[in-house]
Amino acid sequence: MTKGRELLKRYWGLLVVILVVLALFLIPLPYYIEGPGSANNLKTFVTVKRHPDHHRGKFMLTSVAEARATPLMWLYAQLNPHYDVVSAQDMTGGQDDATYNRVQKFYMRSAINEAIATAYSAAHQQYRKVYQGIYVLTVQSNSKFRNQLKVGDTITKVDGHHFNTASAYQHYIGKQGVGHRVTITYRRKGHLKQASAPLIKLSTHRAGIGIGLTDNIKVTTTIPVKVDPGQIGGPSAGLMFSLQIYQQLTNQNLRHGRKIAGTGTIDQNGQVGEIGGIDKKVIAAKRAGATIFFAPYVKPTKALLAVEEKGQTNYQLAKATAKKYAPNMKVVPVTSFKQAVHYLQTHQ
Repeated sequence: MTKGRELLKRYWGLLVVILVVLALFLIPLPYYIEGPGSANNLKTFVTVKRHPDHHRGKFMLTSVAEARATPLMWLYAQLNPHYDVVSAQDMTGGQDDATYNRVQKFYMRSAINEAIATAYSAAHQQYRKVYQGIYVLTVQSNSKFRNQLKVGDTITKVDGHHFNTASAYQHYIGKQGVGHRVTITYRRKGHLKQASAPLIKLSTHRAGIGIGLTDNIKVTTTIPVKVDPGQIGGPSAGLMFSLQIYQQLTNQNLRHGRKIAGTGTIDQNGQVGEIGGIDKKVIAAKRAGATIFFAPYVKPTKALLAVEEKGQTNYQLAKATAKKYAPNMKVVPVTSFKQAVHYLQTHQ
């Protein structure tokens, strides 16, 4: 009888240990962990027909690794200087994981389109931008369309009118007045749908649908180009995609055998914008052997630094991180695609 009780006690003790271990590994917390991601060779992402990349070296796409926190991961992040713990609200803005990932993939697709346009323009190759409509990023809780529109929809018409800019849509809608009923046409997963509802009063005191929005633009080119980022999302790959596509179009040897990493958005004017997690991207680039890292530059002001990540601009944070962890890597500040190309052409 005593032996049976002893065995039973050991059994329950082992079961408790197993449950605790599983909890440490599996129980999701209301946080995300951010850390250094990958630094991938952009040759594997970009294909330009009849314009292969045979030059030595690499342009590298750096990323931030993100994962839902578990107790064990949370503890690891607290002890590792390259990892941060971010609340789920700050990470996703309250969106579920599927919606958040959908938006991040759209940002990546937009970054690729602007990168293609920037590179083809600089290389004097033909391309065409097609404005598809307004991409829905968020739907406000007080919007009368909240039960019809979803994040990821693209509004193509309002009252039968298609415009070529988001500001033109906003101007038309604003003139209709609060309470006016409008009919919108939108695309969801390739299918066109319609919805009608009254406009609401926005925080700007103008009439509106009640959505967060951005432009949905598609770029077509005479010389076919294909860019496949895999599962990587977000808008921060614009600059590096532009450089890779441009080198292939022109067959210039911009790299001269070097491993060149970097980050930054690219806009319709070829200007480079700031991004998040640049310190982690510097670490990813260092691990991949990069010797040059392009960082977006903006002039630091007190007002700007008050809202910047870790109280530093992208360039300041990247430079400080490299000085401490990657002293052999040159951090180069850039404000535009042209400036990055000029640097590579004059620093061989």
